[in-house]
Amino acid sequence: MEDRFGSGEVLANKLRFHYLEAGSGPLVLCLHGFPDHAHSYHLQLPILAAAGFRAVAPFMRGYAPTEASPAGCYQTAALAQDVIALIDALGAESATVIGHDWGAVAAFGAAQLAPAKISKLITLSVPHVVPLFQSFITNPAQQRRSWYLFFFQQALADAAVAHDEFAFLDRIWQDWSPRWKYPPEEMASLKGTFSKTGVVQAALGYYRCLFNPALHDPALTSAQAELFTKPIVVPTLYFHGANDGCIGAELVNDMDGMFVGGLKKIVLPDVGHFVHQEAADTVNREILKWLVS
Repeated sequence: MEDRFGSGEVLANKLRFHYLEAGSGPLVLCLHGFPDHAHSYHLQLPILAAAGFRAVAPFMRGYAPTEASPAGCYQTAALAQDVIALIDALGAESATVIGHDWGAVAAFGAAQLAPAKISKLITLSVPHVVPLFQSFITNPAQQRRSWYLFFFQQALADAAVAHDEFAFLDRIWQDWSPRWKYPPEEMASLKGTFSKTGVVQAALGYYRCLFNPALHDPALTSAQAELFTKPIVVPTLYFHGANDGCIGAELVNDMDGMFVGGLKKIVLPDVGHFVHQEAADTVNREILKWLVS
C-alpha cells in the first residue's frame, strides 16, 4: 500500500521517523492514533497534494518502521515534542497539523508548547486532555467506553491484542465505528504494522504512560504540566463523530475553554471514531476550506 505515496525518513527528537508523503508546498503534518498507522491518511494525502500542499504522515514513535523510544517514554509531552521536531526536520518553519486520536493529543500539545510552529490545527475524535481526563472521573458512560485504557495497564494486554492474528484490532474498529464497513485491505495493512517487533508494546506504552508517572522523563516535567494548563492560541478545527464508540460526542461540549485562538467544532451524524476515513469527502472539504480561510 505504501507505494501509492512517496516515503522517507528523518531524525527528529532523537528518533528516526518513517513517513509517507504526497505533493509539494506548505507542510501539512498528519498524525495518526490508535489502533492505526500512517496509512490512516490515505484519503487525505492525495487531496492535500492536489490542493498545493506537502502532506506528510509519519508513523508515530514506536510504530515501525519509526523507531521505538529506547527508554519506553510515550508520555504526551514527548509526543508533542516529536511534532515540533518533525516540523523542523522536514525543513519547514511552521506547519498545519492534523491529528486523529493520539495524533490529536500530540497536536494539541505541540500547539501549547510551540504555537509559533503551528499555523493551523485540525484535530479529530479526541477532545483536549483536560475535559477528557475529567470525564474519566465524572462521566459513567465514558468510563464504560474507556475500559481499554485500564485494561492496557495490565501485562496480559500485550498477548490479548496479538491473540488470534490481532482479532482485537477488528473488534476495536467495529466497536468504535459500528456503522463503518472498512476496507479489508486497510485492516490487513494495520495488522502488518502491529505484527512488527515491539509495536504492540509501544502502542500500549502510550496508555501506560497516561497513568504511571514513573514512566515519565523527569526532563519533561515542566512541559507535561503545560499540557493541562496552557491555553491553545492556534486556530483550531475539530471533528467528532456522533456515533463514536470510543469517545462520547458529549465531551465536545466541554473543551471550548482551552481554545482562545478560535475553535470550530463539527459533529458528523452517523459517523464513528475514524471520521476522516468514514466521512472522507466531508472532512476533506472542510479541511481545505479551513486551510484557505
